[in-house]
Amino acid sequence: MNYTVKATAEELSELEALSPDLFRKIPEEEKNSEFIASESTTYFADVWRRLTSNKLTVVGMVILLLVLLLAIFGPMFSGYTYDQQDFTTRNAMPSMQHIFGTDKFGRDIFTRVAYGARISMTIGFSAAAINLIIGIIYGGIAGYTGGRTDLLMMRFVDILYAIPSTMYVILIMVVLGANMYSVLAGICISSWVGMARMVRSQVLTLKQQEFAMAAKVLGASRSRILFKHLIVNSMGPIIVNFTFMVPSAIFTEAYLSFIGVGISAPMASWGTLAQDARPLLDSYPIQMVWPVAAICITMFALNFVGDGLTDALDPKKR
Repeated sequence: MNYTVKATAEELSELEALSPDLFRKIPEEEKNSEFIASESTTYFADVWRRLTSNKLTVVGMVILLLVLLLAIFGPMFSGYTYDQQDFTTRNAMPSMQHIFGTDKFGRDIFTRVAYGARISMTIGFSAAAINLIIGIIYGGIAGYTGGRTDLLMMRFVDILYAIPSTMYVILIMVVLGANMYSVLAGICISSWVGMARMVRSQVLTLKQQEFAMAAKVLGASRSRILFKHLIVNSMGPIIVNFTFMVPSAIFTEAYLSFIGVGISAPMASWGTLAQDARPLLDSYPIQMVWPVAAICITMFALNFVGDGLTDALDPKKR
């Protein structure tokens, strides 16, 4: 039962006189003293805020920006070409004329390092992008379809994974020759299997969630459910995996060029420069320092960015 208590003005006056604190007006600064609010923000704005709050990630992004600027503009402002030879200045030490010195053919090492950044970064990001596309499509179809189709597709992935990728590269280069496209094809022919496995596991988990079931009940097509709902909700792990695929591709290209089955002369990648400097390691070790330092710094920067993205995109750490 509900009871309504009515008090006259005299009774209210008496109550106010007995308990003055009960009827006093609250100051404006005390009205919202217990109100806790945070500024509204979007998902990507929150990711960017957490990404930039990680100092190592910021350092990695700055280094990557500098490497990209070196690759794009370095050869333009050096005054030399990557294959320009000057036998009067062979194996010169660093100077104002040649910042990093010259190699055994008198070629400017700074220009070749900058040009090598262009080739190595192109191969790294191109290979990662190709592997990303193939892995998303292949792994998404296998995970969403399931059954016998999933079994056959993943057994094919196991076969590719069991064969060393170096063998693919060597066979392709025997047919196509030693150039950037054959190295890219050799790297991409089997490197997408890791992405496919990761996407498949994400799709297998997400397709049982309520939002995927609701989309299916509402009549959405299988392709729309896969690419508009399941893949989109897997973009966090996919982006993180992509950032780690770039340094892997760069290191693979450098390794292949170093052992002599990668980019052929006179083109200059970081691995080719290290391979050219190896015979002169005892007499002119500084020629080995520049390409190795470029590879190491870029690897660290990409891994810093990858670790930062892992933390920023992890919903458990929000």
